[in-house]
Amino acid sequence: MKSWMQTSNFTVNAQQLRHDAEAAARGLRSATTTTKELHTVCAVLSVDTLAANAALPTPDAQLTTDLAGAYNDLGGGAQVCYGAGDSQRQRQRAISLLVRGVGSLVASALRASVVTSG
Repeated sequence: MKSWMQTSNFTVNAQQLRHDAEAAARGLRSATTTTKELHTVCAVLSVDTLAANAALPTPDAQLTTDLAGAYNDLGGGAQVCYGAGDSQRQRQRAISLLVRGVGSLVASALRASVVTSG
């Protein structure tokens, strides 16, 4: 497990995904964020999510399942975010997916820490 965490750069990638999701959520919450600005922050999140997802599977089946769910929500949130434009309904939908994805990512990071230390 330790080897996978190092080769996948899991800790750094998880921190980057949280940062990307927070930036996207800030943009989605702001009425002054333009469609082009949303495209930028959401595309970055999408690319980083795809890169993290490429490191799956992990040596731990439950962690793989948990991370796949987190990446699915983050990627889905990025896609909805990219197409949200001025739609408050779509912006809220994207935020919901991002919040759920970040929550799952944090829980996964805790599991990874426990599995690695055990």
